[in-house]
Amino acid sequence: VQLQASGGGLVQAGGSLRLSCATSGRAGSYYAVAWFRKAPGKEREFVAGINWSGSNIYYSDSVKGRFTISKDNNKNTVYLQMDSLKPEDTAVYYCTSKSGTTVFSRDQSWFTYRGQGTQVTVSS
Repeated sequence: VQLQASGGGLVQAGGSLRLSCATSGRAGSYYAVAWFRKAPGKEREFVAGINWSGSNIYYSDSVKGRFTISKDNNKNTVYLQMDSLKPEDTAVYYCTSKSGTTVFSRDQSWFTYRGQGTQVTVSS
C-alpha cells in the first residue's frame, strides 16, 4: 500500500488549504486514515482521522471546528480541508493508514502505512 500526500503550500493566516491523501495497492475499503503533523521542535501529533465508512470522525482539540476530514472510497482518497489557518498550524503533515479494520486509534504506532509528508506553512 502506498500513500501519496499532496496539497501543502504557503498561505497567510486565515487562509485555507486542502490536503489530499491518495492510496494505491490496497484491497478492499476497510481501512482507517489519519493525518498527523510534525512541527520543528515538537512531537508528531494527531490532527484528524476517519474510520473505514466515514461514519466516525476524530479531531484534535487544536483543529476542531477549523479542519474537516472526508473520504472518497471510489477514488481511494482522503481529504483534509483546513480553514482559518493559524501560524501554529505550520508543520509537515503526514497521512497514515491501516487496512483491514473497522475500528480507529489516535495512536500513530497503530497505523501500518505512512506517506511522505507535505509542508504547510502559515504566515502571520
